Amino acid sequence: MFITITDTVSVAPQIDPAQVAEAAAQGFRTIVNNRPDGESFDQPPGAEIAAACAAAGLDYVAIPIDHTGFSLEQVEAMAQAMEKGPVLAFCRSGTRSCNLWALAQAKAGGNPADIIAAAGRGGYNVAGLMPLLKQLAGG
Repeated sequence: MFITITDTVSVAPQIDPAQVAEAAAQGFRTIVNNRPDGESFDQPPGAEIAAACAAAGLDYVAIPIDHTGFSLEQVEAMAQAMEKGPVLAFCRSGTRSCNLWALAQAKAGGNPADIIAAAGRGGYNVAGLMPLLKQLAGG
């Protein structure tokens, strides 16, 4: 299940290689993997998702987010990935992907209140990021 955050960004819980073709059929051009390999015994390796993306003609970007949190480099990598057209980002539940999108959107100058509202429409609560969103947005 892909959860729409904006017209150009959706998030999802863990996807498998078969869902990559579905993502391509829905118009996504880039898949962002925010899950470190080996986080769970039941997740497919990133290389399998990358191979499925290559077969489907999609860009694949790995920006693994672990328990240490988000870095500026990860936020900037997500911002670059978002420039590549409609993006589907995934992790275990979609939460890290939504949080990383929110941070990247703020760094690009997005309004923190609008970012929080967009995430909320997708069922994610990023309000706890407000201080960081404001800082990244320059205000």
